[in-house]
Amino acid sequence: MAVQAQLKNGFYSFSCPKAEATVRSTVESYFNKDPTIAPGLLRLHFHDCFVQGCDGSVLIEGSSAERNAFPNVGVRGFEVIEDAKSQLEAICPGVVSCADILALAARDAVDLSDGPNWSVPTGRRDGRISLSSQASNLPSPLDSNSVQRQKFSDKGLDDHDLVTLVGAHTIGQTECRFFSYRLYNFTTTGNSDPTINQAFLAQLQALCPNKGNGLRRVSLDKDSPAKFDVSFFKNVRDGNAVLESDQRLWGDATMRSVVQSYAGNIRGLLGFRFDYEFPKAMIKLSSVEVKTGTQGEIRKVCSKFN
Repeated sequence: MAVQAQLKNGFYSFSCPKAEATVRSTVESYFNKDPTIAPGLLRLHFHDCFVQGCDGSVLIEGSSAERNAFPNVGVRGFEVIEDAKSQLEAICPGVVSCADILALAARDAVDLSDGPNWSVPTGRRDGRISLSSQASNLPSPLDSNSVQRQKFSDKGLDDHDLVTLVGAHTIGQTECRFFSYRLYNFTTTGNSDPTINQAFLAQLQALCPNKGNGLRRVSLDKDSPAKFDVSFFKNVRDGNAVLESDQRLWGDATMRSVVQSYAGNIRGLLGFRFDYEFPKAMIKLSSVEVKTGTQGEIRKVCSKFN
C-alpha cells in the first residue's frame, strides 16, 4: 500500500481546481443520454488497472495496443474520457492525466447509478506502454476460483476485495456468447450447468436460444440492472448469476461468506455493508501499480503517447 501514499485526495485542487467537476459533468451528460455507459466506464478503469497498473494504457489506439486484446472485446466509454480530457486541456493544459480521468469517471459512474460516492486519491501519471500481449492476466468468466484468486492476489487484492469488486456486476450486461455454453451441453451428458436455478435457466434459454444470436445483450443482474445495489449477491446466493465465474463464488467457502454478508437478510442493514466496502476496494484497485511523481507522462490526447 506504499504506492497509495503517493496519491492524494484533491491532487489537482491548486493546479486544476475544476478537474473533478469537469469529469463529473462530462460523465453525467453521457449518462443522461445512455445509462449503460456507467458499467462501461467502471469496466474500462478495472481493465486499465489490471494491465500495467492504473496508467491509462487501455486508452491507447493501435493494432498491437492493449484495447485490441481479446479480453477487451466490447470495452467502451473511450469517447467520454477523450471528451473530458479535451475540456481539461483547454482549461489546464498538460496537467490532468488520462489515468486519473478514468479513476474519477469510474467513481462518478457508480454514484450516478445510485451507488456509493467516495473521494478518489489522484496523482496518477500516464504510462508509455500498451501491448495487447499483456492483457492475458485479465480475469475471464471461464476462470476457476483459484485462477481468479491468483490474478487478484498478483495485484495485491485479496478474496474480500475480489468478491466486493465483482459486485460491480450489479450494473452492466454481457452477451449470450459468454455464457450460453452453461445452458446447453455444459456437462458430458449434454445437460445445462446444474448450479443454475431452474426457473432462471428457462429465462436464459429464452433470451439465448441454442446456436442463436451470440451477440444478444443480457443484464448481469436480472432484478435491478441499472441500479448499483446488492441484488447481484442475492442472485449468486440463489443460483441466478449469469456468468459462470460469478456463480462459482458461491462454491468457495471464503468467497461465499463475503457474498452472504452482502446478500444478508436483515432489513435495514441491507446494502450498507456493500456501500461501505465497495469504495474501499475501489481505492485499493485504483492504486495498483500506479506511476507517480516523474514516472510516465501526462498525455495531451488519451489515445496517443506524447
